[in-house]
Amino acid sequence: MQILALETSTESGSCALWQDGCVLAADCPAGASHSATLIPLAQQLLASVGSDFSTLDAIAFGMGPGAFTGLRVACGIAQGMAVALDKPVLPVGSLECMAWAAGGEKVLSLLDARMGEVYVGAFTRHAGGVQVVGELQVLRPEDIELPTDFQLVGNALLAYPQLLERISPHAKKLPGILPHARPLVELAALAFARGEGLDPSLALPRYVRDKVARTTAERLADGVRT
Repeated sequence: MQILALETSTESGSCALWQDGCVLAADCPAGASHSATLIPLAQQLLASVGSDFSTLDAIAFGMGPGAFTGLRVACGIAQGMAVALDKPVLPVGSLECMAWAAGGEKVLSLLDARMGEVYVGAFTRHAGGVQVVGELQVLRPEDIELPTDFQLVGNALLAYPQLLERISPHAKKLPGILPHARPLVELAALAFARGEGLDPSLALPRYVRDKVARTTAERLADGVRT
């Protein structure tokens, strides 16, 4: 079984290939647009195992939340590939990827959403994947509930010092974990085995936040990062 995964929900784009339980992954070059680098990167991964796009069984992509433009890039490329190859797509959430990569049984994913807000998702992790606890949200740092028995992961821990100040010093914190194609393709393989592939026409980004940007007045009033 071969699954290709594309992740561009942050500035750090990546690509991964699942082949019968083995995973190969590569990062997009820094400073280059994801739209220009993802397909060549995917070709290189496939060529490294003597394959090409025709041998794929499904295409996975990071559906978000994350950067609006980045989410559209991964979704659009995945849809285009899947239509051309007549293969299903597998949308996988960025916060879910972070929770899976963390490895803890209970994980709170905290991804910087800019504009003074954080994408928040609480998950339980098990052998079959991750299960969301409650709803995914976008919140100001001061409004986030911080459970004491959850592992905390994501770049919001460093982006918002007021958030870090509220966390117990004994809590396990992994601020370096971001959405990446490696955990994405691992979750996608589990989903594919359960028969959860979608028709490409049904693939959509998951934004969580509808508003793209605040006005200058709003940013100045709150003193937030842009």
